[in-house]
Amino acid sequence: MMNFKDFAHRLPDFTNRKVIDAHMERLDTSGVSRRDFLSFASAGAAASLGAAYLGLPATAIASQTGKFAYLTGFMFNEWNTVFDRTAKRAAETLGLAYTSLDSKLDGEKQYNQFEQQVSGGASGVIFNLADGSAIRGISRVASQNRIYVANVWDSLPWFTPFDADEYYTLFAVSEEVTAHREVTEVLLNEVTEKFGGGNVIGVTGSKGSLLELQRNRGRDEAFLKYPKTRLVDELPGLWNREDALKATEDLLTRNPDVVGIVTQDDDIALGAIAALRAAGLRPGEDVLVVGTSGTGLGAKAVRDGQILATKGNSPAFAAALFTTRLYDVSNGWVPRAPERMLNWNTLTLTKDNIGGWIDRYVDNGDVEPFDYRKMSKVLHPDDWDPQAEVYPLDIDNNFGGIPKPEGWTYPAEYDEAQKNGEREAVAQEYAAHYKIRYDGPSPNKKA
Repeated sequence: MMNFKDFAHRLPDFTNRKVIDAHMERLDTSGVSRRDFLSFASAGAAASLGAAYLGLPATAIASQTGKFAYLTGFMFNEWNTVFDRTAKRAAETLGLAYTSLDSKLDGEKQYNQFEQQVSGGASGVIFNLADGSAIRGISRVASQNRIYVANVWDSLPWFTPFDADEYYTLFAVSEEVTAHREVTEVLLNEVTEKFGGGNVIGVTGSKGSLLELQRNRGRDEAFLKYPKTRLVDELPGLWNREDALKATEDLLTRNPDVVGIVTQDDDIALGAIAALRAAGLRPGEDVLVVGTSGTGLGAKAVRDGQILATKGNSPAFAAALFTTRLYDVSNGWVPRAPERMLNWNTLTLTKDNIGGWIDRYVDNGDVEPFDYRKMSKVLHPDDWDPQAEVYPLDIDNNFGGIPKPEGWTYPAEYDEAQKNGEREAVAQEYAAHYKIRYDGPSPNKKA
């Protein structure tokens, strides 16, 4: 049975005027004063407290402990370690307690870690899922325990936050089909110009994951534009250098005449480069390589000519986006339907523009790359800034190529936002608020 102290921790902070206004707007309390609303809220809290004492169901009230966690299955690669480090820094800036746990590709272990966070009184959890199919069960547990969850990268196909409830507050990913098509086109254009075309191999992520499927779609679209190039083979690199090295070695043995390698992560690209060197081949000369992510080592490999191009997909940005979302919803802000599924755009990085990226995101010392507080709609209700090109996610593009479950229909909230113009209004609003440029200097850098 919930005791009085535990219940009190779950109450919204009605000493905060923004929290009061957010709840009044959400409940459509037009014509009701803040004083009357607080009277209603106090009565509701008392009723729920009595219900808790009697062992009866209480009204859903989100946890207000200020504790949140990042649960990932992939802490072995640089994108995740930078996400972790940035989320911790953003949490400190926002006054949140933070922890992170790595399940090392083990979906069952990750689910157990989530249950531990639930028992420990977490207010919110960010997931980079080892197994995307787990999101249905995770969102159900989150709802039962009034904990906000947000998810990046993998997911159960065609399952959205609208198939859960408000506690699954955000599914967001970079737009990967266009992004991977663009970076693959850089490779194929150079292969065509330098070698007159030729054979290319692919080193992908984890077989069947949503992210791998999206990047495969973009890659395959690029080959249609360059008929003198051919994708002759591929193997998964499992998002890390060691497995990517082994996969590339196998691919080179089977295909000794390749002139290009398209990889799905900078750590994978670095593993491919190691395999090329072991085979006596010069990356950037004998065989051209592209990656994606814009990690520190990946960016420096672009600068040094070992990687032809990558996609600047800052893990620091993703960490800031997700951390501020959990902060905002825990403090009374309510997202509109299009804000519960978001995309952001990335930047193609080559030798021509890699210097600025390294200055802001890699060799930045103690200068944080984003203004975390200004991302918050609670702290900056009028001048919040997404600090990147962020816009509502398109379900068809995100899950394209994957068969829909039998009887699947568009979520009602998503469909309505499409028809009534709310989706377009949100896209325009985010574009208008985008002032601190993603490809510019850090807002924290002194002039």
